[in-house]
Amino acid sequence: MIIGIPKEILRDEARVAALPETVSQYRAMGFRVLVETASGTGALRSDDEYRQAGGEIVHDATDIYTQADLILKVKQPWLHPQAGKHEAELIREGAMLIAFLHPAAPANHATIEILRRRHITALTMDSIPRISRAQPMDALTSMSTISGYKAVLIAANRLPRLVPTIGTPLGTLKAAKVLVVGAGVVGLQAVATAKRLGGTVQAVDIRHEARKAAESLGVGVVGFEVPIELAHGEGGYAKALPDDWLQKERDALAPWIAEADIVILSALVPGEVAPVLVTRDLVGRMKPGAVIVDVSVDQGGNCEVTEPGEERTFGSVLVCGTWNIPGAMPVHASWLYAHNVLRYVQNLFKRGLENPDFDDEIVRSSLVTRGGKVVHAGTLKAIQRGREPGGHGAP
Repeated sequence: MIIGIPKEILRDEARVAALPETVSQYRAMGFRVLVETASGTGALRSDDEYRQAGGEIVHDATDIYTQADLILKVKQPWLHPQAGKHEAELIREGAMLIAFLHPAAPANHATIEILRRRHITALTMDSIPRISRAQPMDALTSMSTISGYKAVLIAANRLPRLVPTIGTPLGTLKAAKVLVVGAGVVGLQAVATAKRLGGTVQAVDIRHEARKAAESLGVGVVGFEVPIELAHGEGGYAKALPDDWLQKERDALAPWIAEADIVILSALVPGEVAPVLVTRDLVGRMKPGAVIVDVSVDQGGNCEVTEPGEERTFGSVLVCGTWNIPGAMPVHASWLYAHNVLRYVQNLFKRGLENPDFDDEIVRSSLVTRGGKVVHAGTLKAIQRGREPGGHGAP
């Protein structure tokens, strides 16, 4: 059975789905491993290292896609500039794909449809359940740690004023106000980073435990009380709020967002489209020069005007919709992701390479397409919503 590791093609994406040390472990499992040349360059790993680990270096991505039984990627398939075709069309029909697919996001529905039509068994690394057995496979947590840190650095770099309080002979320059929406893994890392930079930091979350975690970091927590049965999903993740409660959350956030210099948006519901918390109107009421970094963009974004993969100015507010924030730190991000994927593949094929375990709880949760059908609950929900009158994102 052949594993294929193509070079990532999304702009500014320097991560790689396998490192030489994980390639050697795939070889020990019985896989043959094809690696596109220069795939590991961003992670500072050479083709020679992959060869020494037992990988075969391939110079044409098309050769990998046509030969591999299992493709391992970081990001979702995209239009391949050299091949002139979408990567989802290049994958051999009936093969398997493991990647961050973010399948519920409307922008990815067309890709999911291609995978379904071509009977590709697609599994997404952003739907690993939060259970103890799955922790070594939890790539979303791994990447979220990096995203929370880097998102604040991006915002500070774009902000036209200083973040910390600075004393000068002319007086004191006040610290920037930083608001972090969502106190999960991304948000807590963002809170800690913004505090280290000297900002005046506040955090928001609808979950009591998440607010307590933010408080433990010594920052202000903006309250928004939601009944526990509405706020808490399985495994401690946030649940998608009903529309009326979502509007209450927007209203509660509005005055805090209007006063912020930096807003980090990281409110996610696993496997579903991210809730829109910052409307176009609210962006228009923000401070001149304010910066929003929408970390939830892979799942649609928390800001109504976020352009996926772009940085755009709306009025005098910069909205950053960078797709792959962890891709800016490819050494550590690749190390974490490659080992998460290795553990996932080991679990998937624990009964042997010819007998993948699709009944495993972790695999079931992350399965997107199989047998010509979309089977991922959050994706099906998003597609149905997109087909409703006034909906978004029908494929």
